[in-house]
Amino acid sequence: MDGELSRFLFAADILDLQQPVARSLPLVLASPHSGTEYPADFLAASRLDPVALRRSEDSFVDELFGAAPRLGAPLLSARFPRAYVDVNREAYELDPSMFADALPKFVNAGSPRVRMGLGTIARIVASGEEIYAKKLCFAEAQRRIERLYRPYHQALRGLVEKTEAQFGGCLLVDCHSMPSGADSACEKSGADIVLGDCHGVSCAPQFVEAARCFLVERGFAVAINVPYAGGFTTGHYGRPRVQRHALQIELNRALYMNERDYERKACFPRLVHDLAELIDRLGRVVRECLLDQLEDRHRSRATD
Repeated sequence: MDGELSRFLFAADILDLQQPVARSLPLVLASPHSGTEYPADFLAASRLDPVALRRSEDSFVDELFGAAPRLGAPLLSARFPRAYVDVNREAYELDPSMFADALPKFVNAGSPRVRMGLGTIARIVASGEEIYAKKLCFAEAQRRIERLYRPYHQALRGLVEKTEAQFGGCLLVDCHSMPSGADSACEKSGADIVLGDCHGVSCAPQFVEAARCFLVERGFAVAINVPYAGGFTTGHYGRPRVQRHALQIELNRALYMNERDYERKACFPRLVHDLAELIDRLGRVVRECLLDQLEDRHRSRATD
């Protein structure tokens, strides 16, 4: 395509996948919560206005990490909003109090995320306000999960597996943002950026440290696993022992946007530039590590 990105929509226009012309970095980037296309039936069923519903969005995160395809790594984004269905959950983390009918036994109704009101089908927006004017039926939740949740993870899994096949491993970077309000966990931590590796379980420590060092060099206040250690995606995909790594990145929204009117700040392009350099740095570190491990295996076989 002569230097241009291959950008296309698929799975009934619910996902946006930006592919590089050539994969040169063993990374996959995902933005599960930046979707802004709110279905009409969802808006009609909600007791909140559209502005209030946006409080759960990771607004503009797909744009902030948008350099990934140009640098040689795919970027997958959900077009549907988190308040409608949250793909950073198990498939069926559901709150029984939200439904008029009984839920099947396979539903995880007792997870901490469900108790907080933030299951696969959320009961509240991030500010704590109830979303729905009346109870839902389970069939509606099932429809959203089958139509939106499963295609998202099918696409993400395919990207990870293709990257592993080419490079011998993969780092999945799950991209998020966090509100900066006075009572928020972000404000209490004092962090500009939080890196989450499920407390050392989902990602090799050298990759986390590479991200931390780069960001600190750029003047950001960085926290590790506090207050966000990683969600379902990080824990589900991260398997360092088989060279499948997953790292969650949370950006303080105050860095780049006005959270009241959802406007980008003047410094937005600067953060885009910094994150592009972070993607490049991480990709090079991961690629070098995978090459070293491959050479070690070859030397080991040669001496057997």
